[in-house]
Amino acid sequence: MDLGGDVQQFLTRMRARLTPEEAGVTVFGGERRVPGLRREEVAQLAGVSTAYYTRMERGNLRGVSESVLRSLARTLKMNDAETEHLFDLARAASQGARTPRARPRPRLPQAAARLIDAMGDVPTVALGRLGDVVGANALGRALFPHLFPETGEPLNHTRYLFLDDRAHEFYTDWEGSARHAVSALRLIAGRDPSDAALMTLVGELATHSPEFRTWWAGHTVTVHAAGTKAIRHPVVGELTVTFETLALGSSPDVKLVTYLAEPGTPSADALDLLRSWVATTPTSTGREHSTPQSPARGQAKPEGTPNP
Repeated sequence: MDLGGDVQQFLTRMRARLTPEEAGVTVFGGERRVPGLRREEVAQLAGVSTAYYTRMERGNLRGVSESVLRSLARTLKMNDAETEHLFDLARAASQGARTPRARPRPRLPQAAARLIDAMGDVPTVALGRLGDVVGANALGRALFPHLFPETGEPLNHTRYLFLDDRAHEFYTDWEGSARHAVSALRLIAGRDPSDAALMTLVGELATHSPEFRTWWAGHTVTVHAAGTKAIRHPVVGELTVTFETLALGSSPDVKLVTYLAEPGTPSADALDLLRSWVATTPTSTGREHSTPQSPARGQAKPEGTPNP
């Protein structure tokens, strides 16, 4: 990770998106050669010298005080996620360059695994910080069949989004889901730019996915802990589910993502159909289902295992 370059690109983007009118800057005619605010305008609004702000925007946040960072965040109208990212970048800059290091792979505690299995009517998937699937209950596996191949380990969801063509068909708004994944990785990179697994994943995706490469360079950061997902399920057809992300106190690197459909909607009917199919499809391990040929909604479900 190029921390200085990341700081420069992030602050430049924040400055370019804000118009003088939005920032309360009076414009006295003449053609402006840069989009958004000028550096001297940001400096004045933030209460620092132009030279000091220029130093920050060129990638040097070492030693910048909390009060200056907060003033800069207010001036550039950063949201909570962007402000957090700015502080993470400043903290990393103050710590100096660090040797890339491997972090332990996230693991789902046994108690949490029992918990999500007990939530039999609620599709639940456990994800590590980089999108590694570390657990799921039967309904969660059935809702996202591509992530759970019949043999081998579950897929990494971030790799699936960008490197598996099935993801484009599965997610109705593939771009929205993919952009949120990039933003999540950006936040992680700000917190710990020396994370070796993150560096490997970003390098792989940037090499093989032009969309990822473009959006990564955009330095957009958002928190996407709740919302809706519209999917084209290979068994029950199109449905929209709401999701909530739950933190685990015993394993901070693992999040539980739960999915439900609005009651009384066709999506709720589709999810009920999936529940019925999971309940009536025997498996030896309770782990994978293959995807049978999808029947018309309301017809009896053929026996067999899903084939993602």
